[in-house]
Amino acid sequence: MLDRIAEHIARHQMFADACRVGVAVSGGADSVFLLHALSELAPRWNLELSVVHIEHGLRGAASLEDADFVKRLAQSFGLPFHLHSARVLTIDDNQEQAARRVRQDFFRALIGAGKVDRIATGHTRADQAETVFYRILRGSGLAGLAGILPVTKEGVVRPLLEIDRGEIEAWLRERNIRWREDASNQDRAYARNRLRHEILPLLRETFNPRLDETLSNMALVARDEESYWDSALPAPESPTRSPQTLAVSQLSTIAPAVARRLIRRAIARAKGDLRQVDFAHVERILDMARSQAGHGRVQLPGLDVFRSFDWIRIATADDSHAFQFALPLEAPGTVELPGSHTRITLQVLEKAEIAEACATVGDELDWQRLTPRFGALPSLELRNWRPGDQYRPAGQSKRQKVKFLFQEARIPLWERGNWPIITYNGTIVWTRRFGAAAEFAADPSTRVVLRVEDSSESRNTPSRL
Repeated sequence: MLDRIAEHIARHQMFADACRVGVAVSGGADSVFLLHALSELAPRWNLELSVVHIEHGLRGAASLEDADFVKRLAQSFGLPFHLHSARVLTIDDNQEQAARRVRQDFFRALIGAGKVDRIATGHTRADQAETVFYRILRGSGLAGLAGILPVTKEGVVRPLLEIDRGEIEAWLRERNIRWREDASNQDRAYARNRLRHEILPLLRETFNPRLDETLSNMALVARDEESYWDSALPAPESPTRSPQTLAVSQLSTIAPAVARRLIRRAIARAKGDLRQVDFAHVERILDMARSQAGHGRVQLPGLDVFRSFDWIRIATADDSHAFQFALPLEAPGTVELPGSHTRITLQVLEKAEIAEACATVGDELDWQRLTPRFGALPSLELRNWRPGDQYRPAGQSKRQKVKFLFQEARIPLWERGNWPIITYNGTIVWTRRFGAAAEFAADPSTRVVLRVEDSSESRNTPSRL
């Protein structure tokens, strides 16, 4: 059995030479066996082991006894012991999820502090089977059916993922090695326990005695499929945990299998993970893209999804809020818009200095029309668009609402709230894209120009995945 574990470790390149491995030991059979197995295999990779335990504070005295048991186990191996005592706060009435979050945070902290390079957990083939079957029941897509990963990007590894739980317990009994039984693992109030102790045993007995292997194989196929698509799809342009924008034309014309993956990738990058996101959520976004209507909205767990004209934007609630701003402007001078990397720059230029159009989008105002008598500097303000704003753009015969201009130019809804407007004593003299107001625009007789330069690189084409 140890050779099979070693082969699994090598195949997935879990450990580099001299890797510092924190072995997560709860006190149960699987994790106790993991510690024994890695202790025997450590010389093959020159591993430096330590023992990691989280005392969740959920089972009173029994929880403290588990911590003491694991501490003494670490001492018997002569290994460093990392203990984290926590008081788990239930998340949305889900105690299991809350405890998982505590574990992940502690693992991340140990790796981040440089105390370990990897965390090894005792997940077995049975855990994989339970995970895959549970996700099938919840309607998971193919990515979810990949189940528990052998190696995660966070540095967690699962050396026992191809080992059956029965093998482990038999190995421990043969050597008279003790472990702790967690009474909460028998509590049928938890869906996972009902699955483990009632549903899966019935399916093994009635339909397939090798059900765990079958479900694990399904996870392997799904994982390979997702790995292929990750390499085949273009790399995202925007950073993680940021609003993601998808082109409707792309989603509605490519194969559904590719469209679904692009949507899931966008959700993960906007939200940071795919928790609580299921097949129905992805399909609602895909339906939105296929719809003839040019607008729509879907609310997903932790996300707001908008369609506006030719784009779909996926963002957290925090990212969906517009920044209200009103900033004084000096000429010459530069101001950066709140919540963005956009800069508005004003330059005062003699007409003779203007040789050619500037590289960034800009518009020109007649400086003398903005300057009161006696040469006082104009009172200019940069603010965001507000409902009801209207003005007459240069070249137009009448005043128009900026909202109407947005609609004509097919400006997505989420871009409008932060849309920059310059006012002179409260009167609009310039707006992004639509340019100078007719009353203040430079003309052939203008001698001194106030040039407005907008450095935004994304206003015409939203950032894409």
